[in-house]
Amino acid sequence: MAAITSFLLSLSLALVLLSFHTTALSFPAHVSDPDLVADEVTRSIDNSTARRRELGYLSCRTGNPIDDCWRCDKNWARNRMRLADCAIGFGRNAIGGKHGKIYVVTNSRDNPVNPKPGTLRYGVIQKEPLWIIFKYSMTIKLKEELLMNSYKTLDGRGANVHIAGGPCITIQYVTNIIIHGLHIHDCKSGGNAYVRDSPDHYGWRTRSDGDGVSIFGGSHIWVDHNSLHNCRDGLIDVIRGSTAITISNNHMAHHNKVMLLGHSDSYKYDKKMQVTIAFNHFGKELVQRMPRCRHGYFHVVNNDYTHWEMYAIGGSASPTINSQGNRFLAPDWRFSKEVTKREISPKKVWKNWNWRSTGDEFLNGAFFVPSGSGRSKSYSKASSLGAKSSSKVQALTSAAGALKCRKSSHC
Repeated sequence: MAAITSFLLSLSLALVLLSFHTTALSFPAHVSDPDLVADEVTRSIDNSTARRRELGYLSCRTGNPIDDCWRCDKNWARNRMRLADCAIGFGRNAIGGKHGKIYVVTNSRDNPVNPKPGTLRYGVIQKEPLWIIFKYSMTIKLKEELLMNSYKTLDGRGANVHIAGGPCITIQYVTNIIIHGLHIHDCKSGGNAYVRDSPDHYGWRTRSDGDGVSIFGGSHIWVDHNSLHNCRDGLIDVIRGSTAITISNNHMAHHNKVMLLGHSDSYKYDKKMQVTIAFNHFGKELVQRMPRCRHGYFHVVNNDYTHWEMYAIGGSASPTINSQGNRFLAPDWRFSKEVTKREISPKKVWKNWNWRSTGDEFLNGAFFVPSGSGRSKSYSKASSLGAKSSSKVQALTSAAGALKCRKSSHC
C-alpha cells in the first residue's frame, strides 16, 4: 500500500510540474521537435519581455542612462532627490529642489492669487528650494498659469497626477526646475487676470498661449518622463533666451504644433540657446514641430518618431541641428515622408544652415535633407551626449511618458 501511495504521489507531482511548464511557456500540444521547442521557448521569452516593457517593469540595464541611474532602486520613494543626479544633456545641471524640503500636495484646488497651503500653486511660488510630491492621485484644473519659482521639482512618481483642462505650467525668468512624471494635457489659454508668482508678489497677466509647458527666459530646466497631448498651442515651448535645457523620456501624442524652440526669427538672443531632445517617443497623430528650431544649438538624439503629418524636425533663422541615432518611421503614404522642413527661407539661404543626420534610421520611405558645411565648431556646440545605435531606440524609449511607480518596487 505504501508503495502504491508513493507512486501516486510521484505521478501527481509529475503531472503538476508538466502542467506548470507547459502553461508558463505556452507550448502547443503538438510541439515535440527539439528545434520547435527551442523556438517556442525563445518566442515565449520575447513575448514576456515585450509585456514587461509595455508595463514599464524593466528598470535596470536598459541602456537609457537616465533610467539606469535611478529606476533600479526599490527605495526610490525614500531617495526621491537622487533623481536630480540623473539628468543628461544640456540641462544636466538642473537640480530642482534637491537641497530643499519635501512639500506634499494634498489639495487639488487652485486659487491664483491666494493659494492655500497644501495646494500645488502654494508650493511652486515659495522662495526656498522644494521637492514637490503628491499624496494621492489627482487631477488639477488650474484657473490660471502655474508660475513657478526657482529651485523646484514637480515629482509625480507614486501617484497618477494630471494637470489638465485649464492653463498649465509656465517657467518664466527662473532657473533650476525639474518636471517629472506628470500627465499634462488639454491645456487652455489663461490671463487677463491677477496671478501670484511668489509669497509677496502677484501681478496682472496678459493672455497666455495655452502651452503644456512654457519656458520663457529660463535656464537649467529638465522636463522628463511626462505624458503630454492636446494643448491649445505647444506641448513644450522654449523661447526668449532660454538655455541649458533637456527634454527627455516624454511621450507626446494627439497634437499639432508639438515643440517650439526659439521665439522668432528676429529675436537674436536665442542664438545662445542649447536644448537636448533625447529618448522621447513622438507618437500618434502628431503633425509638426518635433521640434521647430530657431537660431540656437539643438541636439536631437535617440528619439523614436512613429508619426508626423507635415514634418518632424524643422526650423528657420539658421539653427544648428545635430540629429543622431533617431528612428524615423514615416507615416502612411498620405503624409510627408520628409523628416525636415526649412521655414520661409529659399534654398539659396538654407543650404548654409548646419543640419546633419548621423546614425539615424529611416523606415517606410522617410528621408532627411541635410545642409551646411558641417563645421565642427558649430556641431560641437550642438552635441550634449554620446548617441547610441538607432537599432536600440525602441528599447531606449519603451518607457517614455509618465511611469507607474509603486513604493518598495522598481519604478
